[in-house]
Amino acid sequence: MTNLNSRPSRLLATWVRAAILGLATVAAVASVSGIRDTMSAAAQPGTSPPAVAASPAPPVLPAHPPSYSAVVDMVAPSVVTIRVQKQAEASNTSLPAPFREFFGNRGGGPERRREGGLGSGVVVREDGLILTNHHVVEGADTIRVDFADGRSLVATLVGSDAPSDLAVLRVPAKGLPALPFGNSDDMKVGDVVLAFGNPLGVGQTVTMGIVSAKGRATGVSDGSYEDFLQTDAPINQGNSGGALVNLQGELVGINAQIVSPSGGNIGLGFAIPSSMAMAVTEQLARDGVVRRAKLGVTVQGLTAELAESLGAADARGALVSAVESGGPADRAGLKQGDVVVAVDGRPVADANAMRNQIAGTRPGSSVPIVVRRNGRTETVTARLAERERPVDDTRAAGSAGHGEGGFGMAVTPLTPQVAEELELPRSAAGLVVTGVDPTGLAASAGMQAGDVIKSVNGQAVTSVTSLRTALEARPDRPALVLVSRKGADAFVALPRAES
Repeated sequence: MTNLNSRPSRLLATWVRAAILGLATVAAVASVSGIRDTMSAAAQPGTSPPAVAASPAPPVLPAHPPSYSAVVDMVAPSVVTIRVQKQAEASNTSLPAPFREFFGNRGGGPERRREGGLGSGVVVREDGLILTNHHVVEGADTIRVDFADGRSLVATLVGSDAPSDLAVLRVPAKGLPALPFGNSDDMKVGDVVLAFGNPLGVGQTVTMGIVSAKGRATGVSDGSYEDFLQTDAPINQGNSGGALVNLQGELVGINAQIVSPSGGNIGLGFAIPSSMAMAVTEQLARDGVVRRAKLGVTVQGLTAELAESLGAADARGALVSAVESGGPADRAGLKQGDVVVAVDGRPVADANAMRNQIAGTRPGSSVPIVVRRNGRTETVTARLAERERPVDDTRAAGSAGHGEGGFGMAVTPLTPQVAEELELPRSAAGLVVTGVDPTGLAASAGMQAGDVIKSVNGQAVTSVTSLRTALEARPDRPALVLVSRKGADAFVALPRAES
């Protein structure tokens, strides 16, 4: 005998009673309606009862697949775990004076210690190319990639790009299961997505959610070029660099960030869209660096109050708050107070979108820019310049870090503005050292932040590419580097790392 006191049975019985009552109510209403229609027809001889209009059919929603296992089987082999080792500075280990008599002075200053890290990555080319986050491999001495089939391979860093938080690795393997790129621009809010990665080191994990929003900027990282897909698919620490895929098994995003007061998932995950990831991957794989265009303006978002004060009908667009003297925008005729509403035929939603659109355009391109100025719409044409980029030359020289051929310094091209700050002629050329690893080869050779590298082995260097070429020209001896420091020139012998 069925026990109706059990919860499922009680619910069923309640549902049956409600259904019977509902049917009785519908029947009663139908009867009253029928009587009313009959009386109305009787009151008007010779007329037919009015036709009852059919209710519109409810929209047919697409059925969810009974399982996502087919997508998981297709994607899982392409998602990898990335383990890194790096040097970190430990706290000062100098002992207090009374104890030195017994133990000696252990250190007397900060010590270096080894530190491990873990993240995820995606195989994007069969010949061993892997895409992950910049912050996963930043500062790594060694990088190891673990595959779903049990293989573990040492990887080299092809290139890393902090502004987009993307990095490309290479492993010595062929015929790898590469995940195809999808079109993130085609994703719509509400589309189902799956997130892959190795959260907290527990092993490869798949979670499901939807695209919650598009075009998000969190400002959590560098913030320069953010255009995130927001998702409620659970993403946790260790998922960074993992795949966000659509139900066709295509890569539509690289998991990058979460926003949470506790550090755990609360349904606010952010992935770098595939449209940006694909462009950055192509440049890093080809050149080791990413070239971006610049317009030479500072822009800010429009608030409702700013839009009203400017006489604008809405708050769409980017407000020009400053124009770089002599830059592309200045030469094109852009002015402070202009509101940019379109770039190269594409509408500008806000300041972040404009930065991304300009950065994604090839340097040297001429683009039409539509602005609102004094209540009128005007179009100007600007020839975009190349944005200066700080680059760690251990990457530019084609190595994976100190101990594998890196020099331990970061450089950026010398601009007229930087030259003035360094009290050099505006026409000065070279590369500015923006940072030096105190344990690296550059520091051991005496290089300092603020030094200007003018030539290497007698060859002038004005770009990262020319620096790379000059450093690789004579691999059998230290590089002879001409450096300008505080207005005085001096030669530095930059040693090579032991292989």
